[in-house]
Amino acid sequence: LAREKPVTNDGPHYPLPLPGGTGLGKPLKPITHPLRADMPIILGAEGPKNIALAAEIADGWLPIFYAPKHEGMYRDYLNEGFARPGARSSPEKFEVLAGAPVIVTDDVEAAADLIRPGIALYIGGMGAKEVNFHARVYERMGYEAEVAKIQDLYLSGQKAEAIAAVPTKLIEETALIGPMDKLRDDLAAWQESFVTCMLLPPDIPTMRIMSELLS
Repeated sequence: LAREKPVTNDGPHYPLPLPGGTGLGKPLKPITHPLRADMPIILGAEGPKNIALAAEIADGWLPIFYAPKHEGMYRDYLNEGFARPGARSSPEKFEVLAGAPVIVTDDVEAAADLIRPGIALYIGGMGAKEVNFHARVYERMGYEAEVAKIQDLYLSGQKAEAIAAVPTKLIEETALIGPMDKLRDDLAAWQESFVTCMLLPPDIPTMRIMSELLS
């Protein structure tokens, strides 16, 4: 990315140039000239090992289903990576870019109903029951029994029941839903967390709402 010299790699998986090839290949610099030589690398990571890896080799972490309430758990994973020899970053420089659905309404349950189908799909239908990494996220948040119930319902074809089984409390930990006063209170936990950039739905009304909440 810095274009300081042609790219070579002696590693076992992606050696460049390719050994035993035509002999015509040669190392090249990237064609694109970046606006800055030090391009930040943000790693999307979900499980404890990959979150630690983000702290070790990247400049930031892109979580999924982030919940400020469980920051201590995430911090332990990140600190493991920061402590590794040759770690690329440090807690002071590291970026955490976390997203959250935002729905302003007086009816919290109605807002939760809009989010439940997606969560039920991730917990119940994204992978086999034994290796659903998304479900493991919610289990680490303390929802083991709820996850088991949602998975059993979803995998048995009872999708409507699986969706209904997603607790509102679970949704509120990872989303901002409800009236403005509630959102303002819930947003405080995000502001106090180590999240450095909050990723929001890309629409003007949401941006205006968040601007008002932060003013």
